[in-house]
Amino acid sequence: MTSLAVHVPAPLARPARQGRLSWVALAALLVSVIALLPLGFVAWVAFQSGWDTVVALVFRPRVGELLINTALLVVLTVPLSIVLSLALAWLTERSDLPGARWWSWLAAAPLAVPAFVHSYAWISVAPGMHGLWAAVLISLVAYFPFVYLPIAAALRRLDPAMEDAAASLGYGPWAVFIKVVLPQLRLAIWGGALLVGLHLLAEYGLFVTIRFDTFTTAIVDQFQSTYNGPAANMLAGVLVLCCFGLLGLEAGTRGRERYARVGTGSARQVPVRALGRWTALCLLLPAATALLSLGVPLVTLSRWLWAGGAEVWNFKELAPALWQTLLLAGLGALLTTVSAVPMAWLSIRSPGKVQRWVEGANYLAGALPGIVVALALVTVTVRVALPLYQTVFTVLLAYALMFLPRALVSLRAGIAQAPMELEQAARSLGRTPLQALWQITMRLAAPGAASGYAMVFLAITTELTATLLLAPNGTQTLATAFWSHSSEIDYAGAAPYALLMVLMSLPLTWMLYLQSRRMVGR
Repeated sequence: MTSLAVHVPAPLARPARQGRLSWVALAALLVSVIALLPLGFVAWVAFQSGWDTVVALVFRPRVGELLINTALLVVLTVPLSIVLSLALAWLTERSDLPGARWWSWLAAAPLAVPAFVHSYAWISVAPGMHGLWAAVLISLVAYFPFVYLPIAAALRRLDPAMEDAAASLGYGPWAVFIKVVLPQLRLAIWGGALLVGLHLLAEYGLFVTIRFDTFTTAIVDQFQSTYNGPAANMLAGVLVLCCFGLLGLEAGTRGRERYARVGTGSARQVPVRALGRWTALCLLLPAATALLSLGVPLVTLSRWLWAGGAEVWNFKELAPALWQTLLLAGLGALLTTVSAVPMAWLSIRSPGKVQRWVEGANYLAGALPGIVVALALVTVTVRVALPLYQTVFTVLLAYALMFLPRALVSLRAGIAQAPMELEQAARSLGRTPLQALWQITMRLAAPGAASGYAMVFLAITTELTATLLLAPNGTQTLATAFWSHSSEIDYAGAAPYALLMVLMSLPLTWMLYLQSRRMVGR
C-alpha cells in the first residue's frame, strides 16, 4: 500500500491570531464597547440619580403594577406558546396530517405580520378587546412561530433509535414522548421561549393599541410627557433587569445535556404516526391557528382597503414612506452587517475566553428593548453630541445596536464554512490581511452575510419604538406612518401601509422557512 505525504508550507501551518491581524480585534472591541452603551447609560443614570431618588422612583405602586402586568403576560403567554408549538410541530412533522407541508408553512407565516398589525386587526374586529387576556391572545398568535420553528427543526433531526429503544422496554407512546422526545427538545423550546419573552418585554405598539400597560408603554408615555425625565430612565433600568432575569432563567434551566448520534451509519427517517379517526379533529388545531394568526389580519386589511376605496392609496404619502423605509433598512442593514464582520471573524478564526466575553457583550446589548437603546442615544446625543440628535446617523446606530446579534449569528455560520487555509494562502501570496478577508473569506461567506443582511433588513422594516423617538423631523417609514393613522383611528388609511409591510416581509419569512428545512436536508 502506498502512502501519500503532504507538505504544508510554514506560512500555512499556523494561523496568525495576533500582530498583523490585531486590527480585527481592535475593530471587534470597538463595536462591543459601543454595543454596551445602553447598559452603561442605565448604570450611569442610576448612579447620577442617587440612591434616594432610585428608591423613590422604583419602589412605588405604579412600578409594582407594571411588574405584575409583565409577569402575568410572560407567565401566561410563554407556556401557551410552547404547548401550541409542540402540538403543531408534532402534527406537521410526526403525523400523517393531510397537507402537513402547507400547514407547516402557515405556522411560520405569521412572522411576516408585525405584532402591532396583529393588534390593529384584532381591535378592528373586536373593539372591546382590552386588558391582560387580549394581550395574551394577540401575543400568542403573533409570536408562537418563534417557538414553532426551532421545535419543528429539532423534531426533524432526532434519531428515532432512542424512541425505538424506549418502546422496546415497554413504554407507551405518551411515555416515550415525555421521557425521550421532550428532553431532546429542551434547547429548542427554551431558545424559542426566550425570544418570545424578550419580544413581550420590548413590544410597544401591540399593547398600547389594546390599552394594556407594560414597562415599554409606560416608558414611552413618560418620555413623551417629561422628555426623558428620571422616571422614564428608572423604568428603563427595571426593564433591563427583567430582560437579564429572563436571560439568566433560560441559561440556568436549559441544562447541559446534548443529544447526538455518534454510532456508525446514518439515522433513518422517523416514521409518521397514523391519525386514523382523529384526523378531522387534529386538523382543527392548525386550521384554527391559521385562521386566528393569518385570517384575522388578512380579512381586516381587505375589509379596510375595500371600505377606503381608491382614496386610501395616497401615493404622495405612500411613496415617500416606502422609499424612506427602504433607505433606512438598506443602510441600517449594511452598517449592522459590516459592524458584525470583525467579531464574527474572531469567533471562528481566533476563539478564546476573552473573545467569548467580548462577543457576549453584543448578545446582551441585542437583548435590550428598543426603548432602552433609544433613551440611551437620546441622552448621549443631547448631552454630549447635540448635532447628532434626531439625525439619520443616530437612527442607524440604534438599528445596529439592536440587531447586531442577528447579523452576527448568520456571519459566523458563513465564515465557518470558508476554509481558513485559503485565506492564509492568499496572505502568503502577498495579499494584506484586509484583502484576504475581503477577497477570499467574505466571498465564500457571502450567503451567510446575505442572510444576516436580510434578517436585519426585515427587522428594521417593521421597527417602531426607536424610530418614533429618534427619527429626524419629517421622517416617515411604513411603520411610523401606519402608527400615525391607526393612532387617529383612521384604520382605512393605515391599511395600505400595513399591507406593504406584510408584502415586504413575506419573502424573507419564506426564506427562513426554507432554510430551516434545508438544515435537515428537506
